[in-house]
Amino acid sequence: MKRTLVVMALALAGLMPIAHADVSDGHALPPGIGWQQGDVPAAFARAQAENKPVFLYWGAVWCPPCNQVKSTIFNRPDFIAATRQFVPVYLDGDSENAQQLGEKFKVRGYPTMILFRPDGAEITRLPGEVDPERYLRTLQLGLTAVKPVKALLSDALAGNKLAAADWQLLADYAWDVDRGQLLPEKDVPATLEKLAERVPSEPAFVATRLQLKALAALAGEKEPLAFDRNQARNWLLKVLGDDALSRANADIVIYSASDALKLLGDDAALRQAFDVQLKKLEADSTLSWSDRLGATSTLLSLYKQQHPKQALPAGLVADVKAKAADADKASANPYQRQAVITAAGELLADAGLLDESDKLLKGELKTSHAPYYHMLILASNAKERGDKAAALDWYQKAYQASEGQATRLQWGASYVSNAVELAPQDTVRIETAASEVFIDAGKSGSAFYERSRRSLEKVAGKLKAWNQDGRHAEAVGRLAGQLDGVCGKLPADDAQKPVCDGLVKNLKS
Repeated sequence: MKRTLVVMALALAGLMPIAHADVSDGHALPPGIGWQQGDVPAAFARAQAENKPVFLYWGAVWCPPCNQVKSTIFNRPDFIAATRQFVPVYLDGDSENAQQLGEKFKVRGYPTMILFRPDGAEITRLPGEVDPERYLRTLQLGLTAVKPVKALLSDALAGNKLAAADWQLLADYAWDVDRGQLLPEKDVPATLEKLAERVPSEPAFVATRLQLKALAALAGEKEPLAFDRNQARNWLLKVLGDDALSRANADIVIYSASDALKLLGDDAALRQAFDVQLKKLEADSTLSWSDRLGATSTLLSLYKQQHPKQALPAGLVADVKAKAADADKASANPYQRQAVITAAGELLADAGLLDESDKLLKGELKTSHAPYYHMLILASNAKERGDKAAALDWYQKAYQASEGQATRLQWGASYVSNAVELAPQDTVRIETAASEVFIDAGKSGSAFYERSRRSLEKVAGKLKAWNQDGRHAEAVGRLAGQLDGVCGKLPADDAQKPVCDGLVKNLKS
């Protein structure tokens, strides 16, 4: 009776009941944690009965960042011990109706990790890109927080006094996967800028992180807000000159360097400061290999950005090769390898070492639990060489090897898109590929929600562009009829039906 009432309450709150759906793939999660797999209502019912928060992990078997989280955080004894304080639930993006629930929770990118109160109120969204110590510190703050982050944000913007722990929750909040939970996405840069102005200077690591996030948000905007660039540049030089502060914010230093240089002016002093700090981070054995490769990748990107028409220096090429080889040798468990080998393969390709990238990735196909991800990079490598036939062959193999409802639609959309781009004259291939995607859509219970919906919208958009001159009207007409058949099987009151009907209408117009 109690569980029924909780499920009804969740339904009224917009958290629709989802039938239990175990993830059959043994690689979905590392052992040691009693995850509720797919059964979100059961997790909240248990949480209310035990008066514990709920920890929701939204991910996918293939996703490299998810596998990094599994290999650096979920397998740690201190994280496993911390799970006694909450009810952990894993929602795999390929579980039945997972995309529907993903839309309700406003989760899109893998991984997204959220802490909820037992009644379903959201406490905070946890960052997936930080090192384990920061992650665990933030998790513990979330578990003991008196107010959810949304209330803390309101207090901070109103000028109310916050404790240091409250500011840390705001600084470590996963703003990149907020999806409008705290405020509209368009307001995030300006809001972070306001917070950066109001955060106390001590503790320095909290203030610096919030200020760096504000700068990174501004750098990511097409039309950044007005600010004092010279003052921001001088402040950033001080941060980059401080090894402890740079290491504490390694994720931002590594992955926002290019944008920061574009925003603040690509001068020699700032570039040199990034170069020095990135070299320290790529050699830092306390960082994950994914992040160390990320530092090497950023160094490579910055060089190419400054010397767009020059060949890479031999020393940089040798460094890329050595880092990829070291990462390969050091990565043992399957979660780590899924994250590291994809990063190493892409790094080698970015350095123009396509053959070396191919060799590394092909060697992984028989042992990887998600080889279809590696196949996409192999396809991209062939495309870079100008070998359209080989590229399409890899895109097709990747789609055929892919597993899971949402994953197959995503990989199918990639195959269709590249077939239209690389072989627009091959009507049979394109129609066959799109038809297979629509067959997959018909097999899924949530094909027109969240990531799956966007995959199908991509397919429909590519087909419409392919037929813009009307030369493929017959093929597109048959495909529209096939998709219309999928729509016809949806109940009239299903929220997916108007989405499906809209795609058919778009194809026919």
